[in-house]
Amino acid sequence: MWLCNSSIGRKVVMSVTGLALVLFLTFHACMNVVALFSAEAYNQICELLGSNWYAIAATSALAALVAIHIIYAFILTIQNRKARGNNKYAVTDKPGKVEWASQNMLVLGIIIILGVLLHLFNFWYNMMFAEIAGIENLKHGPTDGFAWIQETFSNPLYVVLYLIWIVAIWFHLTHGIWSGVQTLGWSGHTWFNRWKCISQIWATIVMGLFALVALAFAFCPDCLGGFEGKVVPFEMAF
Repeated sequence: MWLCNSSIGRKVVMSVTGLALVLFLTFHACMNVVALFSAEAYNQICELLGSNWYAIAATSALAALVAIHIIYAFILTIQNRKARGNNKYAVTDKPGKVEWASQNMLVLGIIIILGVLLHLFNFWYNMMFAEIAGIENLKHGPTDGFAWIQETFSNPLYVVLYLIWIVAIWFHLTHGIWSGVQTLGWSGHTWFNRWKCISQIWATIVMGLFALVALAFAFCPDCLGGFEGKVVPFEMAF
């Protein structure tokens, strides 16, 4: 199948999965912003996206997209290194017009993967997985996403790690969005620079929202979520 066997096919798969993940990040960022205004509304969203069959199906599809994107990224990286052959050891000047993100996609990808694992540990394990597995001895309920955000960003180390992760994703998106669009043939000569500009703006807005939530909960957790923002320990709710 050409999508698996040819270089162009692999790039198409990378583009489609990557752009789909961009849409997910956009939704996730908008969802997180709700926590800044209403803890109750945010927790209702968490309950809606809990262990329901459609949420599990969507999470499985998302995991498949991430896995495919990562696997194809490594395949293309290895393929490009082999294509360069001995030239990869030559000392050459970096082309001025090549973006830093484009030259360091592998490093950025590794940082992003580590960040995903951290995020799964802090949120998915304590929420969806805990609800599915029936784990009851956690600090907060599995649908109390607001409390889990407060819990996570009360730790300065997590704040720093998440900000590093956010910056890495920003660099990845500023290159990945326009590159994916170009691979799919949606970027002609006129739109090439326009898509680069759109990529910068889109990545900045989306990742800026993630950073805003992290910093807001780190420095003023009791100011957020409206009246419901005061976290009640899970064991006191019964």
